[in-house]
Amino acid sequence: MRDMINNKQVVFLGVVTLSGMTPAASSWVDTRGFDACTIVLKTNTVTDAGTADGFTVTAQHSDATTAASAAAIVAKDSVDGVIALTVTADADDNKVIGGIGYKGSKRYVRLNAVGTTGTDATVDVYAILNKPHRAETTFVGTAVAAT
Repeated sequence: MRDMINNKQVVFLGVVTLSGMTPAASSWVDTRGFDACTIVLKTNTVTDAGTADGFTVTAQHSDATTAASAAAIVAKDSVDGVIALTVTADADDNKVIGGIGYKGSKRYVRLNAVGTTGTDATVDVYAILNKPHRAETTFVGTAVAAT
């Protein structure tokens, strides 16, 4: 068995509240000093997420922390081409929905959620950074607020 706690960093990117079609973004994770990043989506309370009223989260990346500089990642920047996660069931409370593996070249990564008219949910977003340029690393990291 090998130690991984000194070779990864987990960063809480915030609780994101989704209401209707208003876009909502997590904080950024700074990937500098790491060669691998996975963004994880965990639901809290989900209501009105039926097939017509669900929501989708898309990974975004940037070299700056401004909201205006955020751009959706494309399939070549992700592991297995996954660039978005979708929730369409009210029963998806308190579940890890999935993760998006980022392999692009931008410094900052986050999730951006967009719902439909009936969307009402809160979600947690985490980043897991692996392959640090220098081990040991701090296990718990700090998110970067959008400017």
